[in-house]
Amino acid sequence: MTVLMFGWEFPPHISGGLGTACLGLTQSLMEENAKILFVVPRAHGDERIELINASDVLVGATKEEVDSVIPPVKGEGQSIKITVASTLAPYTDVEQWQQSSTVEKWNYEFPATTIKEVVTKGGKRYEFTGTYGPALLDEVQRYSEVAAELTKQYTFDVIHAHDWLTYPAGIEAKRSSNKPLIVHVHATEFDRAGEKNIDKRVFDIEYQGMQEADLVIAVSQWTKDIVVSKYKINGAKVKVVHNGIVPQEETDFSVLPKISEHIVTFLGRITYQKGPQYFIEAARKVLLHFPDAHFIMAGSGDLLPAMMERVAQLRISSHFHFTGFLKEKQIHQVWSVSNVYVMPSVSEPFGITPLEAIQAGVPVIVSNQSGIAEVMDHAIKADFWDTDALANAIIGVLKHKALSRSLQASGKKQIETLTWSQAAKKINDLYHELQSIKQIEAISEPVFSGTPTKAPAKIPVF
Repeated sequence: MTVLMFGWEFPPHISGGLGTACLGLTQSLMEENAKILFVVPRAHGDERIELINASDVLVGATKEEVDSVIPPVKGEGQSIKITVASTLAPYTDVEQWQQSSTVEKWNYEFPATTIKEVVTKGGKRYEFTGTYGPALLDEVQRYSEVAAELTKQYTFDVIHAHDWLTYPAGIEAKRSSNKPLIVHVHATEFDRAGEKNIDKRVFDIEYQGMQEADLVIAVSQWTKDIVVSKYKINGAKVKVVHNGIVPQEETDFSVLPKISEHIVTFLGRITYQKGPQYFIEAARKVLLHFPDAHFIMAGSGDLLPAMMERVAQLRISSHFHFTGFLKEKQIHQVWSVSNVYVMPSVSEPFGITPLEAIQAGVPVIVSNQSGIAEVMDHAIKADFWDTDALANAIIGVLKHKALSRSLQASGKKQIETLTWSQAAKKINDLYHELQSIKQIEAISEPVFSGTPTKAPAKIPVF
């Protein structure tokens, strides 16, 4: 089984759960003897897997020119990373965002910009601005153009596209190759923006991707329900495959000095979706019971200034530490001093960070409005909007050491069953089932010699 897989980030260059999921899934699919042709906008050369990079994809090149730059496909269980020259990264280092663009949130803003095409001897290439944001939709469209070209250069059995940025690429690959398409829904515009702030352009891309897919994978039942109700997708076409966690190797990280015996942590993008305002309101109530408590808000996003202002209004600034965006080593340092982790997400398709917290020995509290709540029996759950319940849960963990130890031990035991290996087995089975169905359909389809009455819809160009 060979899979043409479209992604948008890959560790260590990540700033969200998408890249982490792609790493865990890709490694585990390789253990299932799948060949993965993993396409990304740009590779950096230090990704955490043995990959082969094709540094440029030529559009409109001759076969001889293409063969000169394409590496050979190895045997089963191998992975190839195909680099599409691009400056894009959908989740990126916040400092880079701040330097290059005003786009720091999931509810994107898209100024009207285009990418200049450059015709070279070997084929068509593109000239980029080197920034993130203004040309995002143009880049997504260009990515789909390259996807169609790749279908002429590689042999594969199925197409697998991760999240909305890659859905147009998956669609074009399907149309060019007539191979079945799977779209993997890690999040939707309703998660990122809420009901009232939907960007219709993003919604339309998501809608078309799910409609044209032969199979939709949702990371939780929570996400499947959104896909069925908001995007009107037949529930039989949507399969739930929960995310897993990458086992953490024993590594020595420097430990931060504890400034309090009661440290409560929020770690995630500081955006509407993650519910940071509810964390702050709960923190105010916790301080009435634990005046020495300290709260870490790790991450960045469009709501960060407002959250700082709210903390100042409540006069609890001395109890808060805003870290900004953290990299892996720094996250481990935060876990080393945390007594409890809180994820009060308004809408969370799954939530890998709670698994990472549990793996690090930190008790977790998660919102009922999350996919992780479906699979974690040994985590405290509360509605995101119920700050009294969130505060009481935090107080309970801080006050009762036996409860804290129980959550730590039970949580660690449970995540042993939440592996990417299990997810990969399910997805690999879906690949084979889908391939078999398509083969049967191809045999049973009646021969039609007439002219189609309607051409397939084109992917919208923005």
